[in-house]
Amino acid sequence: MSDGSLAMRILAIITGEYGRRHMDNIRAHAPEEWEISVWHAPAFYPPVIDYPEDHVPDSLPGEEEGVDLILAFGEHKGVTELLPTIVRRTGAQAVIAPVDREEWLPRGLARQLRGWLQEMDVACVTPKPLCSLTETHYNVKQHRTEYESPLIAEFARHFGRPDLGITVDPDARDITEIAVIRDAVCGCARFTARELLGVPADEAERLAGLLHHHYPCLASMGIDDDFDDTIMHVSGNILKAAVKEQVEEYKEVRYMRPGKKAN
Repeated sequence: MSDGSLAMRILAIITGEYGRRHMDNIRAHAPEEWEISVWHAPAFYPPVIDYPEDHVPDSLPGEEEGVDLILAFGEHKGVTELLPTIVRRTGAQAVIAPVDREEWLPRGLARQLRGWLQEMDVACVTPKPLCSLTETHYNVKQHRTEYESPLIAEFARHFGRPDLGITVDPDARDITEIAVIRDAVCGCARFTARELLGVPADEAERLAGLLHHHYPCLASMGIDDDFDDTIMHVSGNILKAAVKEQVEEYKEVRYMRPGKKAN
């Protein structure tokens, strides 16, 4: 049954496990109106790509019918350099190119990509981390960036920054039900929701952080200059915040009473 989702033709570009896991989750839970194709791009590229067209096959999945949205889940910065060529070939009008690891998409190249595609009148977002993407913006704190694209917004309505609807028993203060309103693209939010059923509200936020780490999140564990923190940790905090927002009012409030010091 349709949920009113926008019909889209999507081309995902993957090179390894990162992209495969994202696409497994998207295919399992995407609206029926989405037509999804996948190109398994080469995993290795020369240091300098002079002719991007030489690294794109003569026929791309979905090219004949045309593509609306490209998901760039490659694990090599060379994939990013191919995107303008792929956009021209497929007629895509929007691109999502996440920055979960700087070595896959360095910030300078991300800025170039947005510029290249802007010149082509193609919307492009580079969420860092990918699970910061919403229907109106991406990134966190002072790096938050607004965007306008119905295609990207439609994708972000289903996949991006985790959004959970948590039901808590007001007497026992245990979680009794969790609806996944928006999953992380990798499926981490859905996994966490299953594991949090029956958990006391007091423990939910802490446990969500552990589950995020053990899923495991595939974002970088190296310190990122934009956050002075790891992208994995930033991603974990996004999920923990989504849980905290829902359970905060059910947490037990403990008061400290002043007492005498023991001699």
